Amino acid sequence: METAVSIALGIGLSAAAGFRVFVPLFALSIAGLSGYLELSPGFAWMGTLPAVIAFGTATVLEVLAFYIPWLDNMLDTIATPTAVVAGVLLSASVITDLPPLLKWVLSIVGGGGIAGVIQGATVLTRLKSTTFTAGIGNPVVSTAELGGSVLTSLSAIFLPVITVLAVGLFALLVFVITRRFLFGRRVTAT
Repeated sequence: METAVSIALGIGLSAAAGFRVFVPLFALSIAGLSGYLELSPGFAWMGTLPAVIAFGTATVLEVLAFYIPWLDNMLDTIATPTAVVAGVLLSASVITDLPPLLKWVLSIVGGGGIAGVIQGATVLTRLKSTTFTAGIGNPVVSTAELGGSVLTSLSAIFLPVITVLAVGLFALLVFVITRRFLFGRRVTAT
C-alpha cells in the first residue's frame, strides 16, 4: 500500500509541474525538510535548507516571469521540456520500495507523461488567450496555472490517492478537448 501511495504522490506532484515547474519542487522540498515526506535514496538533497531556498527563489522568479506579457509565451517553449524533466524527478524522488528499473520506467512514463500532458494543455490555453485577447487575458491564465499548481501540489502531498484520480480525470478531459480542438467534431452519417 505504501508503494501505491508513493506512486500516486509522484504522479500528483508531476501533474503540478505541468502547471508550474518549480511550485511542486518547492512544496516537496519543504515537506522533505519538515520530515513530513520520506524522499527516495539519492534524493535526500531535495529536503535540505539550501534546496528549499533554491526552489523557493526559482518559484518566485517563475511565477513573476509568467505575468510579463511577451515573456510568458517565450517561457512556454522552455517550460515544456523542463516540466517533463521535473515530472520525472518528482516521481523518482518519492517512489520507494521498487526495483530501480520499474521506478524509473514509472517516473519517465507516468511522471514525465502527465507533466507533459498538463503542460501541453496550458500551452494551448495560453495560445488561445494570446490569440483572442492579444495577450491581455494571459495574466488570468497565469493565475489559474499558479492556482492549479499550488492546489495540485498540496493535495498530492496530503491526499495523494484522491489527487491521482482527479489528475486522471483531468488528463482525460484534456485529451477530449484537445482532440476536438485539433480534429473538430466528428461528422456522423445518417
